[in-house]
Amino acid sequence: MKRHAKAIWEGSIKEGKGSLSSQSGILNLTPYSFMSRFEDGKGTNPEELIAAAHAGCFSMQLSAFLTEEGYTPESLETKGEITLKEGSITNSHLTLVAKIPEISQEKFDNLVEKAEKNCPISKLLSTEISVDAALVQ
Repeated sequence: MKRHAKAIWEGSIKEGKGSLSSQSGILNLTPYSFMSRFEDGKGTNPEELIAAAHAGCFSMQLSAFLTEEGYTPESLETKGEITLKEGSITNSHLTLVAKIPEISQEKFDNLVEKAEKNCPISKLLSTEISVDAALVQ
C-alpha cells in the first residue's frame, strides 16, 4: 500500500504561501504558511498533521491490540502534540482517555505501551515519544 499527498509552495518563507492536497481529497488545496506554522495564522502546518497522524495511528493500533485480547473499546480519545524546537521535532506526546469495559489497569498499561512502540507512525518518528493514558470507568 502506498499513499500520497502534495505540497505546493509559492514565494519566500515569510511572505509566501502554500497548499496541501491528499490522495483521499480530505485535504484539497488546504492553506499553510509561515504564519500558520510559527504564529497564529489561519491554515494548517506540518506539525499539526503529524500530531493528527500519530494520534490516529496510535488509537487504531491500540484498538487492534485490545481486540486481539478480547476487549472492545467504547472510546479511545487521543490528543497528539508535536514539539518543534530549533528546527527539529523533539517530541511527540500522546494523551489518551480510554473507555474499555472490564479491563484491568495492568492489562491496559501493557497494551498502551505495546501500541506506543508498534504503531507505524511511532516507528517512523525518530524522536522521543511519550504517552499519558487514563482509563475511565
